[in-house]
Amino acid sequence: MQSKNIQSPKFPNIHYRIMGQGNALVLLHGFPETGDLWSEVWGELSKEFTLIIPDLPGSGKSMRCAEPLTMDLIAECVKQILDEEGIEQIVLAGHSMGGYAALAFAELYQGYLKGLIMVHSMANDDTDEKKEQRRKSIVLIEKGGKDVFVRQMIPNLFSETYKKNNETKIQAHIEAALKQDAESLSDFYNAMIKRPNRVQLLSGLPFPILWLIGKEDTIASPDKVLQQSTHANVNFVEVYANCAHMGMLEQPSMLVKDIVRFTKYCSRLI
Repeated sequence: MQSKNIQSPKFPNIHYRIMGQGNALVLLHGFPETGDLWSEVWGELSKEFTLIIPDLPGSGKSMRCAEPLTMDLIAECVKQILDEEGIEQIVLAGHSMGGYAALAFAELYQGYLKGLIMVHSMANDDTDEKKEQRRKSIVLIEKGGKDVFVRQMIPNLFSETYKKNNETKIQAHIEAALKQDAESLSDFYNAMIKRPNRVQLLSGLPFPILWLIGKEDTIASPDKVLQQSTHANVNFVEVYANCAHMGMLEQPSMLVKDIVRFTKYCSRLI
């Protein structure tokens, strides 16, 4: 594994990992994670592909953007990494918020994509109710309630079975999230509030989409994701039992198998 950085006026410092060889697979983490989210699966995936795993702006070792964060800006950050590496064709996987950014990338830089993987993620925008919930969370975070927010949020990402059997791992995720600046957490929530509805984009995309769904997911509702999975021209759908919002941790072997199979399929389409 190599640890690299890019700098530009918009992105003062963006950290990413690159490992493996073969066709390029980019993994975007969700909120409030870092690229380390993929650590349980990157070993197996890097046996098959060149993996690029950024810390999105403001997370992990990456600095915040020089301007207000949006999903389009995250997509531009990913493109700058690809240009730095001289990579022009990828399969792009996004977890939760990373899926929102992946769809922004698909809209802005469609020619780079051979396939898209939506990992516990959806194409719609926030409802008015969800936007208000996020705004209240931002107020809490900015008033010094980051600790309370993170400790309440993280356990809700996992299935009941995983929570019972993996208290230490969940605590580690809480501690990692607490290292993020309050300002960065607010940046991500504001970017999610501002993101547009991209459901209609799906039907015009010329490449396949893989939808990975947790049967117990209370954030990316299985019913809603299944509805959206009918819009694109070519869809692959996998539903994981005993899994909520964190398939790379709750069902890592199945997730690796499905991502490998899909990415190899997309590579044959070149």
